[in-house]
Amino acid sequence: MSAAQDVTDQTFDSVVLKSSVPVLVDFWAPWCGPCKAMGPSVDKLATELGASIKVVKINTDESQDVAANLSITSIPTFMVFKGGKMVARQMGAMPYDKLKALVAAHL
Repeated sequence: MSAAQDVTDQTFDSVVLKSSVPVLVDFWAPWCGPCKAMGPSVDKLATELGASIKVVKINTDESQDVAANLSITSIPTFMVFKGGKMVARQMGAMPYDKLKALVAAHL
């Protein structure tokens, strides 16, 4: 089972912005209840769509630069990047189907 990959301030550019496939980024923190609740859905999405999309998580406590640069004010926040540009953004926990639809629109 391919779960989501962790990225940091240092690896964000190479893993997300330079990706040849669309990337779903999950901005989260260990103390965030809704973030933990979304974890299984994020990992399920990584497994289901792993061939056509990259799914990554970034801990906003540890990687504050990327979160600040992208104006992340609440978590969880999900962003889809395609060709190095953000093409979708959704804040808050959501049902799996809604998360999948957010991504599927950009495949």
